[in-house]
Amino acid sequence: MVFFKARPDWQRSSAQVTPEQIFWRRRRFIASLIGAGVGLAATSAGGCQRSKAMDGDLERTLGEPLAGVRRNSAFADAGREPTPQQYASSYNNYYEFGGSKNIWESAQALPTNPWALEVGGLVKNPATFDLDDLTQRFELEERIYRFRCVEAWAMVVPWIGFPMRALMAVVEPTAAAKYVHFTSYYDPAVTPGPSLGFARDLPWPYTEGLTVDEMANELAFFAVGVYGRTLPKQHGAPVRMVVPWKYGFKGAKSIVKIEFVAEQPATYWNTLAPNEYKFEANVEPDVPHPRWSQKKERLIGESTAMFSWEEQPTVIYNGYGEYVADLYA
Repeated sequence: MVFFKARPDWQRSSAQVTPEQIFWRRRRFIASLIGAGVGLAATSAGGCQRSKAMDGDLERTLGEPLAGVRRNSAFADAGREPTPQQYASSYNNYYEFGGSKNIWESAQALPTNPWALEVGGLVKNPATFDLDDLTQRFELEERIYRFRCVEAWAMVVPWIGFPMRALMAVVEPTAAAKYVHFTSYYDPAVTPGPSLGFARDLPWPYTEGLTVDEMANELAFFAVGVYGRTLPKQHGAPVRMVVPWKYGFKGAKSIVKIEFVAEQPATYWNTLAPNEYKFEANVEPDVPHPRWSQKKERLIGESTAMFSWEEQPTVIYNGYGEYVADLYA
């Protein structure tokens, strides 16, 4: 059964990505209304609509066009409309740049060129990949995936990148490799973390992990772009993990190192609060977070800006059970 391709009653009729120019034209129109003192209540909701996003600052952070990228037909319809980019690119968790969702502006301090992604550990062919390798050596494709945060909000995002197993084919993990450890960029002068007293004790850099079998799964993806452009810094430029059957915190951003290892590695949130953030972290509606239910999810988008969350039922493995259920049998 293909969970994510079913069309339940709550699904809208169209699953096409709205043209980007229409998003920005509409936002400039709303900005003109705000300038005239109209519609302030409707456009001031916490988190999703920002005054600077309306005046074009956000638009200038969204990367360069990526031409000639084919859409993978197997992942062209996530069963829901893609989230408009003005929400997806201004509502982000990236704790290296602060504890709020509104980090897109501070994230522009991230230096992304030059970039070096080191891959080593239990592999036959250790390698270091630069930006050209990430965008030219590997064949890029677009995949529209559901994205589910452990905080119970959700999006649908058109990622551009390549399957993780394409990188595995280059470096060739040995039989001793059972897990993979991912490390994100960290420089205390650039990525200070949340401006709270406990921030000095956080275990930077951010790290995440998968089993080798999870990394080799068809869904596991390295994103180097989104919405037809290179990856914005607030999304984790220039390369991030995308594992859509897991909660979003498993998707390490701005990756600088990948190590194939024999033992389960320590990872960021699992180290901080293992009772709340499991290493596996699969989307499971019947397994509650200690502080909230996971049975429903709140879709980020227009309804969010209007102070009313649009709720949908959470689906096991975020709707991708056909691809991953066997990993956990």
